[in-house]
Amino acid sequence: MSHENPAVKKTWFTPFNMVVGFILLVGAVITILRFTKGLGAVTNLDDNNPWGIWISFDLLCGVALAAGGYTTSAACYVFGLKRYHSAVRPAILTAFLGYALVVFALHYDVGRPWRLPYPFFVQSGPTSVLFEVGLCVFLYLNVLFLEWSPSALEWLGYKKLRNVIVKLTLGLTIFGVILSTMHQSSLGALYLIAPSKLHPLWYSSYLPVFFFVSSIAAGLSMVIFEGTLSHRYMHHKMDETYLSEHDGVTLGFAKAASLVLAGYFFIKVVGLALDNNWHYLLTGYGLWYLVELLGFVALPAFLYAMSVREQNLKLVRWGAVLTVLGIVLNRFNVSQVAFNWHLPSAARYFPSWMEVAISIFVVTVGLVIFRFITTNMPIFYEHPEFKEHEPVELTEHELKPHPQSF
Repeated sequence: MSHENPAVKKTWFTPFNMVVGFILLVGAVITILRFTKGLGAVTNLDDNNPWGIWISFDLLCGVALAAGGYTTSAACYVFGLKRYHSAVRPAILTAFLGYALVVFALHYDVGRPWRLPYPFFVQSGPTSVLFEVGLCVFLYLNVLFLEWSPSALEWLGYKKLRNVIVKLTLGLTIFGVILSTMHQSSLGALYLIAPSKLHPLWYSSYLPVFFFVSSIAAGLSMVIFEGTLSHRYMHHKMDETYLSEHDGVTLGFAKAASLVLAGYFFIKVVGLALDNNWHYLLTGYGLWYLVELLGFVALPAFLYAMSVREQNLKLVRWGAVLTVLGIVLNRFNVSQVAFNWHLPSAARYFPSWMEVAISIFVVTVGLVIFRFITTNMPIFYEHPEFKEHEPVELTEHELKPHPQSF
């Protein structure tokens, strides 16, 4: 693994650090306002629109885009695709930070955040879909912490504890997949209770299936997207194994994503046909629905397929960007754009600039933590003292990229 030149003098006053510092400062000020003056001081939420951008972006999008953790670990440890082993730790870290930031952001949205543990430990509501989502997210966050912890323990030098947790890898992976299947789909089920509020093109009894299948595509695409950025900006922290497997992992995940997106497109059309909502396609909402379906589902599926066939990594990255944007667009359409669609514009919700600033603040906090962890801990490389203890031993054949199979 290459190392930075110690002779190069570092400075804190880089453009990146200055922008991050400004965002963190603004976020800290708004945070103080939120928790001293209440929701009304910083948001445009009201009784008709109690869920805003903090739910749409920080929760719905955050959970979907953090799905790379269970997709990657399942591929490697459950389905035995060992050639993707190098992508597991970065994917788990991204998922862990994603879910942790979801919980962090929920403290802003909930009127009394100190009562967040109440549904689990004081007064449960087992018949509520929202309770099931909260319980699964709570449990899965703990699973992700345990899955991520070996890298931290290697950094700290706690060998015995690290080895104990590594032995739990398969069990944690299976439990994580079960929990993810439940809460990813249940997020869609939340909107089944509002058929009169959600536009018919987005409302469907298959919403749980749509949310779950699209989360798989989101997870695969986020692994590609995160891997591309990390490969560019954290290249000096990667060992030869990670670098040699990078192209194969990217193309393999692209092939899987193309198949998932093709399946997602098919079930969306089937849902449209079963509900007999074709006539809505001739309206303004119908045009916007087609933009989402064709531009951010069908197009990236085609780009992924072409990129695998042509071995074109640049095309893969474009497909990943479009897929990630498409998942964000879909979650916003379900929770905001197509929600309360029958209300006049004056009664519709639009976020305040402080709500947007807090969302940017939360993402920035995640980037800073990700940068710290990947800079100091063995995420993109294997710790030299623990190579012999890895849960998966790769053969020489499996270390080579396999772009044509997943």
